[in-house]
Amino acid sequence: MKHITFFDTFTPDGGPAFEVYENALNLGAGVQWHDAYDAAHSRNVTIVGGLSVGGSVGAVGGWVQGGGHNPLSPSYGLGMIHLLIFNASLKRSATGVDNVLQFAVVTAKGDHITANSYRNSDIFWALRGGGGGTYGIVTSVTYKTRPSVPIIATSFATIINSIDASPSPVVEKLFTEFIRVSPSLSDAGWGGFAGISPGAVGTSLALQLYLISPTISPTQANDSLAPFFSFAQSLAANSSVEDGGRLEIVTSDVTTFDSFFTWQSTFFQNTGLGQVGFSGETGSRLFSREVIEKDYKKVAQTLLPLPGAGYGLVGGGVVNLRDPSSTGLNPTWRKTLVHAVFGNGWQEGANASQIRQAEEVIKVGIAQLHTIAPDSGAYFNEASLFEPNPEFTFFGSHYEKLKSIKKKYDPADLFLVAKGVGSEDWDASLNCRKY
Repeated sequence: MKHITFFDTFTPDGGPAFEVYENALNLGAGVQWHDAYDAAHSRNVTIVGGLSVGGSVGAVGGWVQGGGHNPLSPSYGLGMIHLLIFNASLKRSATGVDNVLQFAVVTAKGDHITANSYRNSDIFWALRGGGGGTYGIVTSVTYKTRPSVPIIATSFATIINSIDASPSPVVEKLFTEFIRVSPSLSDAGWGGFAGISPGAVGTSLALQLYLISPTISPTQANDSLAPFFSFAQSLAANSSVEDGGRLEIVTSDVTTFDSFFTWQSTFFQNTGLGQVGFSGETGSRLFSREVIEKDYKKVAQTLLPLPGAGYGLVGGGVVNLRDPSSTGLNPTWRKTLVHAVFGNGWQEGANASQIRQAEEVIKVGIAQLHTIAPDSGAYFNEASLFEPNPEFTFFGSHYEKLKSIKKKYDPADLFLVAKGVGSEDWDASLNCRKY
């Protein structure tokens, strides 16, 4: 299941002969993203996938089936937009909303089927964003790639010396300003992540920021970042330990990497940080541009106290240009600018009471995020089991169609995941039907 096959040209099974995709990559179910990135790099192409320490995320499972975001999403779409190459007598045009060309699937009946735009197109629709582990066993995915190009990256890191370990007034000012300018950064071509995390001993929570773009020049990068960097420098110059904390800017740079592969290897794949994951729960919410522009102060004030708060600039751009009905993905993604996420954990060996206390923090945080965007949703792959309306929150108006497709291919509900499509018909353990 670790097979990786590279196609110089690829036509989906059952598709017309003139529909040819260049440099497609077929990945088996056991392939992790570090394997896929290495394989793509050896061919001088880029495949956009999941990011985690060591590149451990699977390339065929829940990441892609749940939607799959990446810092390149604003430029290339969720996963990546792909180009359709016609024969010489026709034009080149953009089609599609992501980078999946074809799935190989084993159904609940044991049939091995191909799913693409021409064969079993309904399950192909559902597998692209309708949730992993729900419709069948995906044994391989064929992805479109893009030529490898240099990317511009910025790293911005701070520490805040304060007499209080809780979020200080100075970090609130800095985080609020970043949220305020984030729509303009997205418009400039940036995508990436900001996070609030503890600094060194003797410091309180501080802002860390990593953004990349494959579409802008170094001059454009510096110009687009200058207002925020200037604000941060002024804030640092006028801050003090006694008056809300002293802000120190540790890193503030713009760097060119020769490829996305080199950037992700530097910050994710080859970090040597060891174990991936922790014992805990997460919560999240998708925020539109309208919400950010209207309520950026409330967004900052709500996110800042939440443990492990993250602000993913992974929407906007191409993500918002795609037809919401073209895949099974929650339509809310197509008007999303930001994926906000937080998490709370417990120590190994924690008792049930300690775990319940940690979960209560998640429940309270989710309720607070709902007040900002009550009609929005959440990214299924990084969300909470405590969402009060998971069908709408995770799948939106696509839920009933997704459920009908599941019933067609898995009528006995062999494949179930917590809060996934069809799970509401079962008890909390997913062992007994409710009726």
